[in-house]
Amino acid sequence: MRRIVVIGAGPAGMAAASAAALHGVEVVLVDAGAKLGGQYFRQDALAPGDRFKLPSNVEHVANAAVWAIEPVDGGHRVHLRVGPADGPARRGRAVEARALVLATGAYDRALPFPGWDLPGVYTAGAAQALAKGQGVAVGDRVVVGGTGPFLLPVAASLIGVGARVVEVAEANAAVTGWLVNPVGALAGWSKSGELVRHAGTLARHRVPYRSRTAVIEAHGSECVESVTVARLDALWNPVPGSERRLEADAVTVGFGFTPQLELALAARCRVEDGFVVVDAAQGTSAPGVFAAGELTGIGGADLAASEGTVAGAAAAKFVGAAVEPPVRAMARVRSGRRFAAALNAAYPVRSGWHDWLRDDTIVCRCEEVTKRALFRAVDERDVGGVRSLKLVSGAGLGLCQGRVCGRNVAELVGVDGTGFAKRPIASPIRLAELAEEEPVETPVDAEESGRALGVEY
Repeated sequence: MRRIVVIGAGPAGMAAASAAALHGVEVVLVDAGAKLGGQYFRQDALAPGDRFKLPSNVEHVANAAVWAIEPVDGGHRVHLRVGPADGPARRGRAVEARALVLATGAYDRALPFPGWDLPGVYTAGAAQALAKGQGVAVGDRVVVGGTGPFLLPVAASLIGVGARVVEVAEANAAVTGWLVNPVGALAGWSKSGELVRHAGTLARHRVPYRSRTAVIEAHGSECVESVTVARLDALWNPVPGSERRLEADAVTVGFGFTPQLELALAARCRVEDGFVVVDAAQGTSAPGVFAAGELTGIGGADLAASEGTVAGAAAAKFVGAAVEPPVRAMARVRSGRRFAAALNAAYPVRSGWHDWLRDDTIVCRCEEVTKRALFRAVDERDVGGVRSLKLVSGAGLGLCQGRVCGRNVAELVGVDGTGFAKRPIASPIRLAELAEEEPVETPVDAEESGRALGVEY
């Protein structure tokens, strides 16, 4: 069985699919988006054409949600629902493969603060997706807050679609933070041009960029009308008397990224410190399962693509192809991980954000659980982990299933938040779809598959 399924078509997934396909194996590339590129290379789904091309032996399955992975004899079975989520023609499909490459990426982390449940509060990634994918600004006057270099391209994207960026509030010390790991910072020198370009955009439009500053409250009756920003100390506690009120009709916040672990946990991959553990070949603890990109650590698109190349080649070797080690890609991975370590050291999330919250601040927006209700539930019940935490407090039981609130809630009460990603059904499906019989696709034997691809054995 020489089929490989790659899940996720961002930089890591596209690189993995291409690397595996070049070694003459059958590849099925599955992605939730309508076009290739993922969040980083987001394309307008309605625009004609596709800016990316894949080898002919890669089947790209777009608009597909992977809702389960199960082991089968000699490999894995991947369960899909293909088609728009609300479309009546969405159909089931089950694909069997000898090897999997998980490149599911990550989503924004948003920290709670009073007023973050008002209309007009967006994650930084959502604001950029609307700007890049549809040319839409989330507001006329926008405050960008959070931490990390991602705030700069978000602000630049908003400016590009006509928004006025009132201020960029960076919670960390943006320059001195890199001195914690200067060797790792130098490993990312190639990104300096991009940084200078975004900084130049902010300078031309006279956008203030303030370090050690955060949005600590949003105000408005029915939607955002203004925000309060404040200076922070080294632990992110607001400095008394430093508060300022800024008029804005939208605010975007991003405090790093949280990897999408649902499928990795379903495939029984080992996770440490919130990320999938991989070896030098991007192999996980689960035989035949490889991982690349933000699942293994946050380091940017270049690192993700290099990891994808390594993972794709390793997966091809696992299914029996003759593969030379991708030495250059492996070297880029090592360098990229040094930069990722420096990035993590320069832009940590400090515990002082807990003090931004009042007792009536909502910490779980789906279920409207306040900080007071969360702590009361924990104090009155025996909470040993995520499962009991959800049951006693209601946090994480809503539509997002803890994807937005889980990590923050877990940190507030001191439990391991990985449990929010443990679920037998990884993405929402209807009961009727669950009961529907899926056609199972098994690969043809290796020799027949090779002849179909023009490979001699």
